[in-house]
Amino acid sequence: MSNVNHYTYRVVWSADDDEYVGQVVEFPSLSWLAATPVEAFEGIHRVVAGVIDDMAANGEIVPSPFSERQYSGEFKVRIPPELHRALVIQAAEEQVSLNRLVSARLAS
Repeated sequence: MSNVNHYTYRVVWSADDDEYVGQVVEFPSLSWLAATPVEAFEGIHRVVAGVIDDMAANGEIVPSPFSERQYSGEFKVRIPPELHRALVIQAAEEQVSLNRLVSARLAS
């Protein structure tokens, strides 16, 4: 079973609700409103723990935390041929590989 502490949590201010909202990326439908950031985090943490317990008890597949997933470092992106050509030219001008150029752009 996944460790409830390993999920990707965030707390943001909601002007609409006039409270803080606790969220967890792996469970986008879940949230918790509270007056303070700490209370919002603690609330969403409890909700996730309960949901994980319920899913496990019902034999459902519990999403694994992003922090525990393995990533290859590769993904494919379709782009227009004109953009592909322009990027290849820019990479050649900068004397780097196309991969290095695109990686740097994604990181910035």
